[in-house]
Amino acid sequence: MSVDALVIFTRLPRPGQAKTRLIPALGPEGAADLQRELTEATVATARRLREQDGTRVTVRFTDGDAAELATWLGPDLAYRDQGDGDLGTRMRLALAAALAEGADRAVVIGCDCPALDADGIGAAFAALADHDLVLGPARDGGYYLLGLKRIEEQLFIDLPWGSPAVLETTRERAAAADLRTHELPVQDDIDTPEDLRRWRGQPG
Repeated sequence: MSVDALVIFTRLPRPGQAKTRLIPALGPEGAADLQRELTEATVATARRLREQDGTRVTVRFTDGDAAELATWLGPDLAYRDQGDGDLGTRMRLALAAALAEGADRAVVIGCDCPALDADGIGAAFAALADHDLVLGPARDGGYYLLGLKRIEEQLFIDLPWGSPAVLETTRERAAAADLRTHELPVQDDIDTPEDLRRWRGQPG
């Protein structure tokens, strides 16, 4: 039976540091509260996967320490600092660690996609049975999920992180490397006031 590892990227919900692009709409406290809400929902989803399928769960954090994360989210999960470098470097290292520790399939997600549920993450792991790469495309041109069975360096180096070109650049690099790629349904990340209005069903 394959061993699956789920890596969650998040940060502590500190006012002024969390969800900064939403501060104009929510204020520092409100943005931090949303970060807390989204992270707690994501961790609850991860626990369901662990209970159902034995998925290994690691929370990779920034701007804090493991004791703070364990106090907030519970002592039953593994907590590790994301480390240094850009987002690609940190994701690559996190996935590489999960695979080196015995996982056959590793998936990394953030906490910005409230529509991503246990079924969606489970579908990503299942797709890796006969694909090299799984992507969860985000409507903003990035992705909310990436899954691999082995590290593909070209997917993480010198990408335009934070821009609408991340997803397409990743697709191009995957195609150039002849990777068999599966894509999940397009979902919304909650990063901007416009995203927030869409999620809440409010007019723009």
